[in-house]
Amino acid sequence: MRSKVWLIGGTSDSVAIAKILAGNNIPLVISVTTPSARSLYDRGLQIVTGCMNLARMQSFCQQEKFTAVIDASHPYAVEVSQQAIAITTKLNIAYLRYERSNYQGNNSTIANSLITELDSFETLLAGNYLQEETVLLTIGCKTLPQFQSWQDRATLYARVLPKIESITIAQSAGFKSDRTIAIRPPLTPDLEKALWQQWNISLVITKASGKAGGEDIKRQVALDLNIPLIIIARPQITYPQKTTNLSGILDFVKFRALIL
Repeated sequence: MRSKVWLIGGTSDSVAIAKILAGNNIPLVISVTTPSARSLYDRGLQIVTGCMNLARMQSFCQQEKFTAVIDASHPYAVEVSQQAIAITTKLNIAYLRYERSNYQGNNSTIANSLITELDSFETLLAGNYLQEETVLLTIGCKTLPQFQSWQDRATLYARVLPKIESITIAQSAGFKSDRTIAIRPPLTPDLEKALWQQWNISLVITKASGKAGGEDIKRQVALDLNIPLIIIARPQITYPQKTTNLSGILDFVKFRALIL
């Protein structure tokens, strides 16, 4: 029996993975959470849209008879990865996590003085990092509600995807229209720099999203403008198997095809 692969997608990384698997004629089903994410993929691919809880994941795996799961979800989609690990372990399905490489960059004295890495949003919000600062949050929309209590202690701006649900979440968290910008990354260095200057930003908060998420550009703009940048580390998850190389994915799937 040939491997049938479930690709947990929705990221730019998963689009590249889908091209590799489809190009090698490997049976593939892709899952994404939103219609806008669905539009990222080539036509003709089998794509399932919508969020899945643990029970739905299990029935999905059993129905499709997957022999391998490739988890290319966002680095901060902790619940998705944890549920996928639990289901694949229970059903004895091979699991591989594709994790985009961490940024390897400037270790200069200036960079070290401007760039702070914290282990979590909880650590950030428990401290006084934001106090009386003009802050640009480039962290996605889901975490914005945690910053609502800071709206009267700092000037907060949010950058979100140009989707109704993202803008709605931002508004509910206290971000008015003049402090919200909806734009789809990646941004060029010049545009990134212009946005920081337009709002007189004194502090930027982002995630450790790697080069694919524009982390390298934000680091460079922080140095160019002498603006502090706080980077929130990726959640720590123990994966059964993980790779940071696209070539490792094809090797993994072909190995599964040989032994099944």
